[in-house]
Amino acid sequence: MSFTLATWNINSVRLREPIVLKLLEEEAPDVLCLQECKSPVDKIPMEGFKALGYTHMVARGQKGYNGVAILSRIPMVETESFDFADLGHARHIAGQLENGVTVHNFYVPAGGDVADREVNEKFGQKLDYLAGMRDHFSKAKPQKSILVGDLNIAPREDDVWSHKQLLKVVSHTPIEVEALGDVQDAAGWVDITRQDIPEGQLYSWWSYRAKDWNAADKGRRLDHVWATSDISNAGHGSRVMRDARGWEKPSDHAPVFASFDL
Repeated sequence: MSFTLATWNINSVRLREPIVLKLLEEEAPDVLCLQECKSPVDKIPMEGFKALGYTHMVARGQKGYNGVAILSRIPMVETESFDFADLGHARHIAGQLENGVTVHNFYVPAGGDVADREVNEKFGQKLDYLAGMRDHFSKAKPQKSILVGDLNIAPREDDVWSHKQLLKVVSHTPIEVEALGDVQDAAGWVDITRQDIPEGQLYSWWSYRAKDWNAADKGRRLDHVWATSDISNAGHGSRVMRDARGWEKPSDHAPVFASFDL
């Protein structure tokens, strides 16, 4: 069974329903994982998604903040939802596809503006959340699993527009990169995007603050697709759909795609 998966921080699924529909119509991934839905689950606009064949959804939501959802054309059942660091936030949902693959959809805390947990509670919450992910996956080693989402960390030097200038900026600090690496190592997760695109600058997020985001191109790769090592060789076709960042009323993130032949 072959399927294509996309992950996208949509920055309000209700406000940006038109571009979600555009993506589903034009690109037709079999599975779409959304983060920062900013909606209770019962307010997610499923009618239009169902009309395009996305009749299956697992989600966690809350009004105005956070929120994660997995839309699928493939039959899927909910398996689990974690609240790492006991934040009470809707930041994770997992579903199992009919082929036995489990998809984890994460929205890791952004961490605020100051990379110091002593003066910035949000940065501490981010590190605690990542530690929770690490501890869970080290104890319950996943198999036949894919982990996607806005992990809010750009780990490699070529995942940011300027490694030197961003070393002290939240999302690319050494302590965050190390924490994300610990999550990855805990279960032997393979970075599918970089398996397919091993070299070169690669971004999935560009700030709204830039007058011309495309020309400035000061991006970061915050959105990721990982797979467990037992299925990582089945992953291929990775791409960042940069054009979507320029759509009308866009998210500041672009969708990231990968395909799997299982």
